[in-house]
Amino acid sequence: MFDATLTSHQRRLRPDGLLIFALLALMAWGVAFIYSARAAHEASALIAWHKQLHFRQIIWYGIGIVGAVLVCLKDYRTLARWSLVFYWATILLLLAVLIPGIGAMRYGARRWIDLGLFQLQPSEFAKIAVILAMAQFLSRPQEELRQPRTLLKAFGLLALPFIMVLKEPDLGSALMIVPPGLAMLYVGGVPSQFLKRLLGGGMVFALLLVVSVLFAPPKWQVIKLEDYQKRRLLVYFGINYAAANATATERARALSDQRRDSYNVEQAMISVGSGGLTGKGWRQGTQNALGYLPRGVAHNDFIFSVIAEESGFVGSFVVLALYASVLFVGIRIASQARDRLGKLLAVGVVTLLFSHVFVNIGMNIRLMPVTGVPLPLLSYGGSSVICSLIAAGLLQNIHLHQKAI
Repeated sequence: MFDATLTSHQRRLRPDGLLIFALLALMAWGVAFIYSARAAHEASALIAWHKQLHFRQIIWYGIGIVGAVLVCLKDYRTLARWSLVFYWATILLLLAVLIPGIGAMRYGARRWIDLGLFQLQPSEFAKIAVILAMAQFLSRPQEELRQPRTLLKAFGLLALPFIMVLKEPDLGSALMIVPPGLAMLYVGGVPSQFLKRLLGGGMVFALLLVVSVLFAPPKWQVIKLEDYQKRRLLVYFGINYAAANATATERARALSDQRRDSYNVEQAMISVGSGGLTGKGWRQGTQNALGYLPRGVAHNDFIFSVIAEESGFVGSFVVLALYASVLFVGIRIASQARDRLGKLLAVGVVTLLFSHVFVNIGMNIRLMPVTGVPLPLLSYGGSSVICSLIAAGLLQNIHLHQKAI
């Protein structure tokens, strides 16, 4: 009896090896190519070693791993009981970001809280908070999920952080909140009629947004976007900046502006295409070294372009295989979860990670417009790395406790 109980206990506490391997491999690639993206420039040699971005990324990895381990120490059901506390704490942080003097203004947006050594980005933590809160809320009996009042509350949990992140403005991060919420609503058993209406409303919103930006005069635009957001959509759809009745001077100026705004994407595509089968070699990427791929984005939003140029199709395939391993493990954990709460949490995390990977790589090869969405564990950034590892910690938590009675 004792031996059987011990064996069962040991089996329950064994982490998923494939998930750990894939995460460690992605982190190793992240350090290597962030170093490559920065070390190719002469100015980086003048920066102290402890201030180099690849070293800071290692620190973020360390903090994220500690966070993931701490998440695994408690049963996910216990963590879910505190989900609303975490949710409202995140809402307060999102509110604080919008307050001048607290929220740091960068690139025309307030998305960060400057803590001195660390730029906290609450929108990243909001994604985890929404998953926890939605999973706890939707794990109630399915009969309750058919009641309109309950459905409106679930929609409100999703809509509030979406609107606040959009207000910063950060359209990319706001959109990343939506797919996990919709996937969890579907898996949770929300009536398909409600989901169809929700998706229909989202499609109408997206259509109005595109039509408004591309075709409507500024004073008639239904949905207001920042100028840089409008330009990103115009670049993505290949719409000429110049109006039909523009003068020759105005057309020349518009063409110059359009070339400037599309420069990052064009150089990223050249980087990806020039890598060939096996790439040019680590730290040998000419697009990056010569500054064609802008130095301000090579180590974060466009890190995949650096990887593709230097390691080619083979390296890109390895990266995709590692992400596929993480997603496969997440799907397996969701299918084996012992209760609806665990399944909902796993589905939310898997959808969040998949959305980031799809959008980021898509914008590197112009399948998606540029939105500033980071590539999990590969793009440089403290908040993104920490939250990605905490999300992976949630998957391990569900796996570790799925055999418990």
